[in-house]
Amino acid sequence: MPIKCVPYICLSDPGGSPSNPGFLEGCAGVQGTVDGFTHGPVIPVLAFLVACLGAALGLRFTIRSPRTARSFRTGRLALGALSIGSGIWAMHFVAMTGFTVVEAPLSHDKPHILAGLVVAVVMAGVGLFIVGYRGATRMALITGGTLTGLGIASTHYLGMAGIRFPGHFTYETPLVVLSVLIAAAAATAALRFALSSRAFLSGLGAAVMMAAAVTGMHYTGMAALGVQLHPAAPGPTSHVR
Repeated sequence: MPIKCVPYICLSDPGGSPSNPGFLEGCAGVQGTVDGFTHGPVIPVLAFLVACLGAALGLRFTIRSPRTARSFRTGRLALGALSIGSGIWAMHFVAMTGFTVVEAPLSHDKPHILAGLVVAVVMAGVGLFIVGYRGATRMALITGGTLTGLGIASTHYLGMAGIRFPGHFTYETPLVVLSVLIAAAAATAALRFALSSRAFLSGLGAAVMMAAAVTGMHYTGMAALGVQLHPAAPGPTSHVR
């Protein structure tokens, strides 16, 4: 059964009629037309490269952390978390520049934007600190990768919850679950690959895996998306602002 994410609350006045009919889950509405590739393949490629850059920097700090004194290890891992988290966050918003609901204007809620960045950095940080201090053991990699993957997914769905428009999103549950599994599995593989060898090519391959985790999760989550519009929604418009 689809999950519904409602960006506005539908309240009733004393007379019993809703002040914002159509925003509440279950209110009557019309299906919107979604275009996730408004500018063609250039935006997905650019988003992937942004995620790859953040992952490459972050994993480089992570790879070097075991060779540093314990007092400096925390700083390296923190910089790694900031790099990876920022890459996750930036990738989402770069990708969203190619997202359009044809019949309605879209805008972002700033608190959700900032919350997404904080969640990405914190969750990536917890994952990196686990593998940074416990080493590349099987349990540390699974735990760290899973937490990083959950951070990727949380950032995505927080960003989607912060989109404001006259209607609400619906999600197909199986694809939502698949998107989270992709993020967790690919992030775990990236951490394992990065820590298995300190060679440059290994780090580059791990960065590509981490970028694949971010972009794969994003576009799988977008494939799960549906749009229900308020009956009185305005006409065709453009991208997320």
